[in-house]
Amino acid sequence: MRTLSRTATAVALSLALVAPLAAATAAQAAPTPSAVSASVSASIGASSSASIGAEPIQLPRPTGPYTLGSDTLHLVDHSRRDPWVPSQDRELMVTLTYPAARSASGRPAAYTTPAEAPVLLKELGVDPARVGDVEATRTHARTGARPAPGKHPLIVLSPGFGAPRYSLTTLAEELASRGYVVASLDHAYESLGTSFPGGRLLTCVACTAMENGAPGSRVTEARAADVSYLLDRLSGPHPVWRHAGSIDEGRIGMAGHSIGGAAAVAALARDGRVDAGVNMDGAFWDVLPPTGLDGRPFLMLGADDGHRPGGKDRTWDAMWPALDGWKRWLTVAGAEHLTFSDEPVIAAHFGLHQPALPAPRAVELVRTYVGAFFDQELRGRARPVLAGPTAAHPEVTFNSP
Repeated sequence: MRTLSRTATAVALSLALVAPLAAATAAQAAPTPSAVSASVSASIGASSSASIGAEPIQLPRPTGPYTLGSDTLHLVDHSRRDPWVPSQDRELMVTLTYPAARSASGRPAAYTTPAEAPVLLKELGVDPARVGDVEATRTHARTGARPAPGKHPLIVLSPGFGAPRYSLTTLAEELASRGYVVASLDHAYESLGTSFPGGRLLTCVACTAMENGAPGSRVTEARAADVSYLLDRLSGPHPVWRHAGSIDEGRIGMAGHSIGGAAAVAALARDGRVDAGVNMDGAFWDVLPPTGLDGRPFLMLGADDGHRPGGKDRTWDAMWPALDGWKRWLTVAGAEHLTFSDEPVIAAHFGLHQPALPAPRAVELVRTYVGAFFDQELRGRARPVLAGPTAAHPEVTFNSP
């Protein structure tokens, strides 16, 4: 794929998380990865003594009818070298959040690992003494839970550049509660700090490369290849996930935040197995082939301030005509770049800056429109909220450039 021309503003939008990460990244050498693909427990382990007396972050409850299970995979693609650390094979950490049987048992899954928690606080500029709040935070999914009967569509989630996969937990849990299997990805060396097997905390080597001029298409192309590899490992006669039989391989979607959203269009262009995609507030770094997406649907959902037609990020204007299937271009008034992740919920907990759109409303709108899109496109269920503006959601503008 060729790289789109872009303005300095578009670059700033896609790299919103890069600048704060560079100092933390540059000082750390790349660790040695595991030699084999492995399944690892979703149980994060005991919290440190810092969690005693902590006030856990209260993640919003999912609204769907299913209870949730959680499992974690560590995958190594021996056919590819890592684009940021070429001496090593490409690695992924994957959290599977899935509909669970009502009688399923298991422990609530932790939001982060103990090693990841202080990294999050450092990025937020929060007193490290409050690390126990993060360590004590639990999701609504249980580790080791039995899956609900039947087959369920699969949705892949890719986070923003520099952000870990847990930054999309509120969306992942909502989708899983509605009956989807959700695979949330951590792409090696592209987050501020992600725990990998062997006690390794991989940091954002890619952030330094991007600051030194590497194009964003290097990220989106690598992530698209990651998605294809993930689908290979979750399907076929010998899948790596013990509950892979729960996945309906004929119904697959992808959504992402920031550059993860840009990677969604790259994944659809690369892999015909991906049936529908969502870009949440990410500048595009690629152009589509003449065949577009072969009629497959795509949703663009972003902050009105940055992504209205003719606005700061002109890559959306450039991409819009190439989307040749069902499509919507929605912008949200009062939203900011990180509105489309867990950041508003975490920031509210620690008393940090809040955008004009309050955290509960931000969560509701993201869940509503992303969930409706996948219900419509992967399940064939009519969702009137996608037909046009509604009085219930006055913040959302349907753009028709």
